[in-house]
Amino acid sequence: MRLPVPEVVPGVAELGRVHFVGIGGAGLSAIARIMAARGVEVTGSDDHDTPFLPSLRELGVTCHLGYDPAHLGDLGPGDSVVVTTAAREDNPEVLEARRRGLRLLPRSAGLASVMADRRVLAVAGTHGKTTTTSLLTVALLACDADPTYAVGGVLSATGRNADAGAGDLFVAEADESDGAFLVYRPHAAIVTNVGADHLDTWGTEEAYRAAFAEFVGTIDADGFLVACVDDPGAEALRPLAAARGLELVGVGEGEHADLRAVDVVLEGTTSSFTVVDRGHELGRVRLAIPGRHYVLDALAALGVGLRLGLPFEGLRTGLEGFGGTGRRMESKGEAGGVRVYDSYAHQPIEIAGDLEAARSVAGEGRVVVAFQPHLVSRTRLFGAGMGAALGAADEVVVCDVYLAREDADPAVTGALVADHVPLAPERVAFVPDLDDVPAALVARARPGDLVLTLGAGSITEVGPRVLALLREGSGG
Repeated sequence: MRLPVPEVVPGVAELGRVHFVGIGGAGLSAIARIMAARGVEVTGSDDHDTPFLPSLRELGVTCHLGYDPAHLGDLGPGDSVVVTTAAREDNPEVLEARRRGLRLLPRSAGLASVMADRRVLAVAGTHGKTTTTSLLTVALLACDADPTYAVGGVLSATGRNADAGAGDLFVAEADESDGAFLVYRPHAAIVTNVGADHLDTWGTEEAYRAAFAEFVGTIDADGFLVACVDDPGAEALRPLAAARGLELVGVGEGEHADLRAVDVVLEGTTSSFTVVDRGHELGRVRLAIPGRHYVLDALAALGVGLRLGLPFEGLRTGLEGFGGTGRRMESKGEAGGVRVYDSYAHQPIEIAGDLEAARSVAGEGRVVVAFQPHLVSRTRLFGAGMGAALGAADEVVVCDVYLAREDADPAVTGALVADHVPLAPERVAFVPDLDDVPAALVARARPGDLVLTLGAGSITEVGPRVLALLREGSGG
C-alpha cells in the first residue's frame, strides 16, 4: 500500500496515540520502539509473530496477531496510524482508520517524525544498507555519542533494531524501495552503491538512478556525502554533490578514493585492512565479519565518523567489536561437522558478495547454498543473474519465489533461477516446497562443508531445521 507523505510531517508530540499496521517488520518495529521510549502510547498488529516483537512487548507495547478493526481500540481524532507498504488495500485496520478519519502515515513519515530534533545520518544504497547502518551505529556508540538508531536488522551489540539515544545524532537506514529515503532531510548521508532494484516501484533503471540523484539533493547544505566510489553508480553522484557545494568523501579501494582500504585480507571469519586518509595512514582495522563488501561498508561508516570529528581509535574499537547483524552472514550453529549460516542476500551482487565471504569461512570445505528468490517482479528481471551468481557455490538448492506483497505468476518460479546456475545438473536442484529444502540440503552436505541459506523471505527458517536433522543423523 502506497500512502502519500504529508507536506509537513508532524512531530512525535503531534501524533497522539499511534497504532502500527505491520508492527512486526524491521522498519515499523524500529519506529514503534523509538516512539514508545519517548513516551508515546503505541500499539500494533501483524499477521504473524516476528523476532522484533518480544522486545516491544517488554516496553509495554500491545502487539496483536492478525488484523481486526477492534485492534484500533478507541483511537480517535488527533491519533495516528502508521502503515507498512506491504499492507493490502483491503486491510481491515486501514479501512477502519479511514472510516474514523484517523491520520494515516506511511513508514517514511513515521520515521521522519522521530527524526525531527536530531542530526540525521542516512545510509542509502542498493546493497549493504543494514550492515553499514549497524557499523556506523556501533562506531558512534564506542565514541560515547549515544545516537538514536533505526536498523533493518537486529544489532548483535544491543539485541535490538532500534534505540532512542540521548545524543543529537540519528542513524537511519534509508530505504529506497518505496521512495522513503527522499523524506528524511539528512545532515549527512552514505551511498554504498547504486545498481537497479525495486523496479516495481520505479519502473525503469533510469528512474531508479534518478531517485538517488534526488536523494543527494535532500542533504543539508552544510552537510556532506560519503560515497563508495569503487561503484560506478555511487561515483556518478560526485558531480551532483559538487554542484550543490556538498563535501563528498569518496571511500573505496581504488586510488581515486579519499579514504582507502589497502592491503585487504580475508581470512576465515575475519576481514582486515589498512585505512589511508588522503595519503595518511591511520592504522589497521580487523573486522570480526567476513567479506570484501563488509570492508567497504566499514570504511563508509568510518568516513562519516571521521568527518564528524570523532577519533579514529574510538571508531576502530566500535568497528572491531561489531559482531554482525541478524540475517547478514549470521552463524546459526554447527552439527555433524557442518556449519550453517543465514543471510539476507537476494540480488545478484549481494549473492556474489556473500558467497565470496562463505568461501573464506568454509576454508577447505564446500559451500552448499539454498536460495529463495524474493518477489515475482524481481525474479522476472534478475532471475538469470541470480542463477549466475549462485554458480560460485559447490551445491545449489533453489526453492520457489517468496511472494511477499505480490501475487504468484506461474511463468515466474524458482526454476527460472535454477535453470541459470552454471553448474553440472546433478549439483543444482529446484525444490519448490520450502518444507523439503532442509532434507535436500542435508542430503548434499558432508562434514567440513558450510551450508548457507540466502534470501529475504522465509528461507531464514531453514537453518535451524537443517541443524536439527544433522543432529539426528549424527546421534547428537
